[in-house]
Amino acid sequence: MLHSQVTGIAVSDRHPYMFSCGLDKQVKCWDLEYNKVIRHYHGHLSGVYALALHPELDVLMTGGRDSACRVWDMRTKTQAMCLSGHDNTVGAIVAQRENPQVMTGSYDSTVKLWDLTAGKCANTLTHHKKGVRALALHPTDFSLLSASADNIKKFGLTSDAGGNARFKHNMLRKQKTIVNSLSVNEDGVVVSGGDNGSVWFWDYESGHCFQEHQSKVQPGSMEAEAGVFASTFDKTGTRLITVEADKTIKMWKPDEDASEETHPNIPFVPPKDMRRF
Repeated sequence: MLHSQVTGIAVSDRHPYMFSCGLDKQVKCWDLEYNKVIRHYHGHLSGVYALALHPELDVLMTGGRDSACRVWDMRTKTQAMCLSGHDNTVGAIVAQRENPQVMTGSYDSTVKLWDLTAGKCANTLTHHKKGVRALALHPTDFSLLSASADNIKKFGLTSDAGGNARFKHNMLRKQKTIVNSLSVNEDGVVVSGGDNGSVWFWDYESGHCFQEHQSKVQPGSMEAEAGVFASTFDKTGTRLITVEADKTIKMWKPDEDASEETHPNIPFVPPKDMRRF
């Protein structure tokens, strides 16, 4: 029942469901009350790299190596539409209530903003020079963050159907690695996880990197397994969770000894106990 390699997970805020996708082309819906798969979504022609849930509609979006973002009716398993236009793998998807409701990042170095009602691309952002593997929406500010090996960029969004986005600025330094994950909380802390195991913490407003951390691999793992594949904040925004290549899940907490006078952004304490979960 499991995927050959899981590349994405999303948990519904409105239903007791979890959705997963993998390189075996499969997309599954898990019933968390019964701990079993209850639906399969068939249609991708190759590996699936990203998925996202709409916050209000019973709609699931998935994207992968076939360069398409497929929109599914969550309950009937029907493919409602296929958002095509990227020239390479779709590596990241985010969704929100307002327009543009769906945004996709691709290895073709573009970010596309989609009009879900019309089922077509409303705008294409071409500010990156390398593949985009991570996107993040700020919880309260109407803006989008996108990450590539060349830089992390911030865009201001407008809620019209035209999908307008205004480029604000780059993060001031380059992480000099493929960035696989982006997370941001209400306090304006942006976290980027790199393929080389680097975890950088940024100030959302200024783009200043105020903390750097290099992950240490689990004893018995190779140094090449230091990559960070995914990250997210919990519901409170105070705990950070990272998923890493050495098969560990690490949990971070804010530094209780740091004061806001000396640190406008409170640094996060790296986990000391690297147990496997």
